[in-house]
Amino acid sequence: MASFVDPLVVGRVIGEVVDLFVPTVSMSVHYGSKHVNNGCDVKPSMATCPPIVQIAGRRCDLYTLVMTDPDAPSPSDPTMREWVHWVVVDIPGGTDPSRGHEVLPYIGPRPPVGIHRYVFVLFQQKAPFPLVAPPATRANFSTRLFAASYDLGLPVATVYFNCQKEPMSRRR
Repeated sequence: MASFVDPLVVGRVIGEVVDLFVPTVSMSVHYGSKHVNNGCDVKPSMATCPPIVQIAGRRCDLYTLVMTDPDAPSPSDPTMREWVHWVVVDIPGGTDPSRGHEVLPYIGPRPPVGIHRYVFVLFQQKAPFPLVAPPATRANFSTRLFAASYDLGLPVATVYFNCQKEPMSRRR
């Protein structure tokens, strides 16, 4: 009998970015027509603009979405782990991040070397978010510390994709 191994464990998202959790909310992420599922490949050119993120849940529930790269600047030497790409708070359930408050504007993936994981982590808030300043730097962000600082608890949904630098097109 085959056993199920969580792709978040295989991809080391659980462990390096978040602790083990039980997903309780449905979240879908799309870059254009590309549906993001755990471990899929997305080209940086497809991800220059923020993705379409749809969050299930009731309108009265509020969510926080964080996107990070735990492999910055390189998977073999992630000295800038985690590089934060996007933070949106106060997203009403059943909607998308455009209905929330963007704390840190989206920047698309720009992996300099190697295959990087880009992780979307969704938290359910206990109350509306307090006024918060964006982090002073995008480097060395910690999703765990951020969640602990604002009493967010464990994630309710997470999905990640892989991305690597695209080869330069040869010009003649």
